[in-house]
Amino acid sequence: MQVLIVGAGLYGAVCAHELMREGHACRVIEKRDHIGGNIFTRYVPEAGCHEHVYGAHIFHTNSKRIWDYMNRFAEFNHYVNRVKVSQDDALYSFPINLFTLYQVFGVRTPEAARERLAADIVPNDAPANMEEYCCSVIGPTLYRLFIEGYTLKQWGRHPRELPADAVKRLPVRLTFDDNYFNDRYQGIPVGGYTAIIEKMLDGASVETGVDFHADRAGWMQGADLVIYTGPIDAFFDYRYGVLEYRSLRFERTLVETNDFQGNAVVNYTDASVPFTRILEHKHFDMNLKEPVTLVTHEYPQAWTKGDIEYYPVRNEDSEALFTRYRDDADPLSPRVHFGGRLGEYRYYDMHQVVGAALAFCDNVRG
Repeated sequence: MQVLIVGAGLYGAVCAHELMREGHACRVIEKRDHIGGNIFTRYVPEAGCHEHVYGAHIFHTNSKRIWDYMNRFAEFNHYVNRVKVSQDDALYSFPINLFTLYQVFGVRTPEAARERLAADIVPNDAPANMEEYCCSVIGPTLYRLFIEGYTLKQWGRHPRELPADAVKRLPVRLTFDDNYFNDRYQGIPVGGYTAIIEKMLDGASVETGVDFHADRAGWMQGADLVIYTGPIDAFFDYRYGVLEYRSLRFERTLVETNDFQGNAVVNYTDASVPFTRILEHKHFDMNLKEPVTLVTHEYPQAWTKGDIEYYPVRNEDSEALFTRYRDDADPLSPRVHFGGRLGEYRYYDMHQVVGAALAFCDNVRG
């Protein structure tokens, strides 16, 4: 079978690897000048670390199958994501845990924390938006400190305009556990993510700098199966309108110090600070030896055509629009498959991307 894969990110690379194992010929085209999509990493010799070019990517999963699968392509270090939050002149432990509650309220025990939270929350059995949900779970104090300003910057909307579901995966713990994720497996690949994608694509015909939409019919001609991982609305020439996305802008700086902030990720939750977080990349590689470090300031921004679509913005209007595009996509199956964060218009973590790609390939095998 001749397979055309549009997009050399994680979804496309997993599909290429799995289908080539079955003897299929895979041609992969990518609009950027590199493979890897948003998990693209590159080595920065001055800092002695890999740069997460499109923002922090920490692999985490509860699935042993997916963890073992990824470990076929790389050894993972034991990095654990322990975020810190900067608000005004203070630093806080994050996600919210017992030490955070000690910093904010002075409580020292789980019982005291439980009582203090109960006194602060605003009971609401049916929260209509993110703000109401947060105030009913963590109370207005913690909501204003950690959620309101950050969300306003990240999504370009006040939490009152966003659904409650958007924040429900954020953990709140009455222990001193400050691991951002609850998953059993977690780490960063030694050698960076790009090396993983290179191994997955070994044996495929790969072309970068290719605009699939400039000659869609030509690229699809002769392909028995097309796996499309780009924006679903772009595939249909935005015939019903443009889906809503958020984009990002990054400012990278080499700083002459071996350790700039003492942590990989520091979030800035004050709405008056234009960026949402500062990344220090050498902490991902767990190597602080070099006297120079690389830091990145991350600025969320509105998306317009031509920008990279980082986050699908899911709301009632965008879901209705996506449904129309999905209805148009269905008749194209099984020859054309839409996959990944943009093809399915879903906020996927990396392990979910891998799982979805493996499930699709299992289907192809029958």
